[in-house]
Amino acid sequence: MSPTSPSAAATTSVRLAEVADAPALAAHLRRDAADFARWQPARPQGFHTAQHQAARIEQLLAVHRSGGGWPGVIVADGAVIGQVTVSTVLRGPLQKGFLSYWVATVAQGRGHAGRAVAQVLGVMKDELGLHRAEAHTQLENLASHAVLRRNGFTPWGVAHAHLYIGGAWRDEIFWERNLTDGAPPQ
Repeated sequence: MSPTSPSAAATTSVRLAEVADAPALAAHLRRDAADFARWQPARPQGFHTAQHQAARIEQLLAVHRSGGGWPGVIVADGAVIGQVTVSTVLRGPLQKGFLSYWVATVAQGRGHAGRAVAQVLGVMKDELGLHRAEAHTQLENLASHAVLRRNGFTPWGVAHAHLYIGGAWRDEIFWERNLTDGAPPQ
């Protein structure tokens, strides 16, 4: 079995992002920019630099400290290979957050995204105390559909012309998963 085959043993973990992760994230984003262009919005000048990623991580950590999100990195066999982020955390009667993730092309096809999503769902429930997880995927993003389905998400609607990417408005599927059954905290 080759080390790059999907069934090869690999570890996957998620942890809170650190400014020290910026060079690794920038290197992946720079190398994979053409591959990700179909799935991600246009990025500002300098986005793929370590300096920009460090500033972005600092901003995300400030939002985390205020209770508005959880910026994580995906780690495989000791190396940062992507990001998993909980954003737009809403409290009160909603108790929900929005989940997004990406895995570097050199690490795709090995189950890392699925394992990372499973782990961050635990963070959403246990650390953030959220009741509901939501995600969006473009209609054509079959790999992400599979990751979300394997993690108990179900589609609940389509938003037409929801996101502008690659010079066109793209339709997106909305996904949901409830994490708890109890009443929200008072």
